Amino acid sequence: MTNPVLQQLVEMRGIETHYVDAWGKPATISESSQTKLLNGLGYDTSNEAAIEQQLSEEARKIWQTPLNPVQVLRQSDTVPFSVRLPIELVTDEYTVALSFEDGQTFVHTFAPVDETLVNVAQLEDVEYHEYAVTLPVQAPTGYHTLSLSVEGDDEPLCSMRVIIAPSACFIPESIAAGKKIWGLSVQLYCVRSQKNWGMGDFSDLALLTEKAAATGAEFIGLNPIHALYPANPDACSPYGPSSRRWLNYLYLDVTAMPCFDDASVQTIVNDAAFQEKLAAARAADLVDYAAVASLKLPALSALFDVYYNKYLTKNTKQNKAFKAFVEAGGESLDMLAVYDTLQEKLAEEGKPSWGWPVFPEEFREYHKPDVAVFREQNKKRVSFYLFLQWQAALQLQAASDVATNAGMAIGLYRDLAVGVSEGSAEIWGNKDLYCTGASVGAPPDILGPLGQNWGLPPMDPYKLYEQAYQPIIDLFASNMAGSGALRIDHVMALLRLWWVTKGDHAKDGGYVYYPVDDLLAILALESHRNQSLVIGEDLGTVPEEIREKLADNGVHSYRVFFFEQAKDGGFYSPAHYPVQSMSTLTTHDMPTLTGFWHCLDLELGKELGLYPTDEILSVLYHDRHKNKQAILDTLHGHHSISDNISRDVNVTGMTTELNRGMQLHMAAGSSALLSLQLEDWLEMDKPVNVPGTFNEYPNWRRKLSQPLETIFDNQDITNLAAKLTAVRKQASTD
Repeated sequence: MTNPVLQQLVEMRGIETHYVDAWGKPATISESSQTKLLNGLGYDTSNEAAIEQQLSEEARKIWQTPLNPVQVLRQSDTVPFSVRLPIELVTDEYTVALSFEDGQTFVHTFAPVDETLVNVAQLEDVEYHEYAVTLPVQAPTGYHTLSLSVEGDDEPLCSMRVIIAPSACFIPESIAAGKKIWGLSVQLYCVRSQKNWGMGDFSDLALLTEKAAATGAEFIGLNPIHALYPANPDACSPYGPSSRRWLNYLYLDVTAMPCFDDASVQTIVNDAAFQEKLAAARAADLVDYAAVASLKLPALSALFDVYYNKYLTKNTKQNKAFKAFVEAGGESLDMLAVYDTLQEKLAEEGKPSWGWPVFPEEFREYHKPDVAVFREQNKKRVSFYLFLQWQAALQLQAASDVATNAGMAIGLYRDLAVGVSEGSAEIWGNKDLYCTGASVGAPPDILGPLGQNWGLPPMDPYKLYEQAYQPIIDLFASNMAGSGALRIDHVMALLRLWWVTKGDHAKDGGYVYYPVDDLLAILALESHRNQSLVIGEDLGTVPEEIREKLADNGVHSYRVFFFEQAKDGGFYSPAHYPVQSMSTLTTHDMPTLTGFWHCLDLELGKELGLYPTDEILSVLYHDRHKNKQAILDTLHGHHSISDNISRDVNVTGMTTELNRGMQLHMAAGSSALLSLQLEDWLEMDKPVNVPGTFNEYPNWRRKLSQPLETIFDNQDITNLAAKLTAVRKQASTD
């Protein structure tokens, strides 16, 4: 970049200028993209004087604040920190009080001038010094507070958060000792059952967990179950939620809730029209979210009215438990409930309501006075949405308890989406944190040659730091609740995110870096506090050094068979995958095994217009043919399939034997965890999601082909489960 002042700002805000792309080639972020990213971060880059002024203001803000907002450390025998003061104050005596979570306090007195001088700055007529101070104390892991005061003064000058983390993420003893396990991954909404109301629910999850555990599964992997939009049910992508801290109320099993048997509720659900709509929703091959919401919301509202009058207007144990949940949820929970109520009211009035950007001006931010008035005027309906979150948490925990009681090594594992949609409640409640003029995405790579724009505004890394990392702490903690493992979608977000300025093409974005060491430390701390193993989805453009850093921090890698391919086109044996990894054959963004083998995804892509030319499609068919032959070669080479299956791809279609052989081939691998898609157990052919499409394909709607109650009655499936368990056990001893 030709402007050195602008370059200084680029470097200060962690904007990358060069990177290595998915094909291993050097790539450059254009100067215009760098400038736009600075604009997205709130900087005026119109002229050099404006840039210099902003740099000066940033420096002044730092130097005139004695302590940093937060210090993140790994546990050791000391606690180091920095202090910045004007030179005339550095000879004074100061007291540091480090208050631990358990209530104990370590007190230390020092004079900055006696410590190590690490930096000096001149701001106008004042010289500032920065000193490195080391407290001689081994602090326990946790979230602590360090206060700085002048010796003899009662009131502290300032304080900072001190986060002490373990060296790596939690790993269950059995996994750490070498046990190799398998489990099922399921899109919960896709589950059919004889009892649910048109989409999978938490009772289905409990039953699936019970049945899978009985066959040898050690975990059930879930899609993100984050809160979506009650007033806009067709906004159904689990990866574009409204809030990642809270749950999608549509997963509630209404029939399992208190007061469901009340006459007022039964009158609604036993109505002929209701039963007709319920039967249609259950029978549909695609989840009809609007229909499910139209069934559940009226029943839940009637149920809540009964519960409210019976328990929440009196001094009952139920009311105490509800209030404790609401208090623990704090502003984040209240914000979501107010948002859902407000969006519902606007929709009922026929006003624009898809998200806060189209709300009336007085309602476009949670902390506005008119929002507080609205909340007071709609107090009971806000309580209704608070109640739904409470009940959802209880039902999820009940499903998790089934896994615990069954002795599963992990139990439920949850999925944390990389962001929230632009109109989300999460942004509405903390606008300072998010850069709504940009979106998270990905540079051009093998999966997306033109790059990807996911429509998810990114967090400003410096604002996250200024907020002492509380938003990310809350995200990790809430998504580890009720589970034994957490999968972090696009784990590269802990290091860097590809930002795309609104209105620009995805390929014209750029990388913005995040404080990866701090974030990994917090992840490790929350992992131990919640006894949760961590899996990082590290696909796409991933520098090798971050893979090493993730591994050192106890994060399990994510290995997809079809992507583990050598330069000569052959597929690596799963025996060569890292032990500290979760392996899988397919994912929610890929075709099923049957779809892949019969090229149904390519046919579908042609129908949807995903391929600009026939030549591109022809190349894809040619590559698929070669890959299938290479797969047959590796399966036969490792004796994972019998000679009943031909070695020639030209005469080999997907069969049950080949399907099972591929799964057992993975089971013999070295990864500690093996995740298998329930769709592949059922030999389904249609994908649940087609990346790059919006309305062209019914993403996030396709149901499983069989009801939950009958899946495990299939002898072929129970035989497969028994073989998977045996092969995994053998792999544990190899």
